[in-house]
Amino acid sequence: MKKRPIIAFLYDFDKTLCTTDMQDYAFIPSLGYTPGEFWGIANSFGWKNRMDGLLAYMYTMIDECRKKNIRLDREYLVSCGRSIELFPGVKDWFARINAFGAQQGVQVEHYVLSSGLKEIIEGSGISHEFKEIYACEFLYNEDGLAYWPKLDVNFTNKTQFVYRINKGVLDIANDKDLNASMPDDSKRIPFTNMIYVGDGLSDVPCMKMMRAYGGQAVAVYQDGNRPGVEDLLAKGRVDFIFPADYSEGTMLDTTMKNIIRKMAITDLLAEENQEQLRRLGRAELPNQVELF
Repeated sequence: MKKRPIIAFLYDFDKTLCTTDMQDYAFIPSLGYTPGEFWGIANSFGWKNRMDGLLAYMYTMIDECRKKNIRLDREYLVSCGRSIELFPGVKDWFARINAFGAQQGVQVEHYVLSSGLKEIIEGSGISHEFKEIYACEFLYNEDGLAYWPKLDVNFTNKTQFVYRINKGVLDIANDKDLNASMPDDSKRIPFTNMIYVGDGLSDVPCMKMMRAYGGQAVAVYQDGNRPGVEDLLAKGRVDFIFPADYSEGTMLDTTMKNIIRKMAITDLLAEENQEQLRRLGRAELPNQVELF
């Protein structure tokens, strides 16, 4: 039995699947700060010490919890995720789009590439929908307290995880297989079968990668970030932009299904072409079109 082609959706999380930065819902209020105050402290610390901004905010989380006598463990962060407000339609989006893909003869997978926290995403109620979640993550000591960054997923190194998904090398500790040469026809998910969904400039490296390698780049917006997202479209950095509503029948839902339909047909035509070549005794596609 032939394996079904795989189509991968790659999502940013904050302001892509939920309405704001995930720390803003419950974690920051628990410290007695407004989001503006907390991010001001984290950003000032980072600038002062010339740090990666994500490492600076993770350090600030540890430091502020220590000062406020809050136990920063995995369970606490997961509980903070339960306050996340998802965009309309997100909760049932995955089941709907998976079923549509199956109707088209393809398997749909979902991945997160986020500069937020994996532990908070795990409490969001949708973490089970993702094959893999690549996000910032803490290392915990013998007492279960966060004390060191385990993973930092910044705006540019997100592209590393696109390659991991492409090759099927999902274990972040496995760099050997990630960097090994692999024929294109051995890669688990071609770039042409990937759809990246984000919301702004922090997603541009992945969006650019999609457009360069034949995938699709999509941006969603709320009223507050609509001008910036429209600018991404005007400058050719994304293929489509939509209001952040994943409900059935919306423009986003309809276009995503059309993209899946197109990818499924492309895979089917490629398979039919290979079958014809096999019948002719040629195992591979020609490298170029023969003009004469």
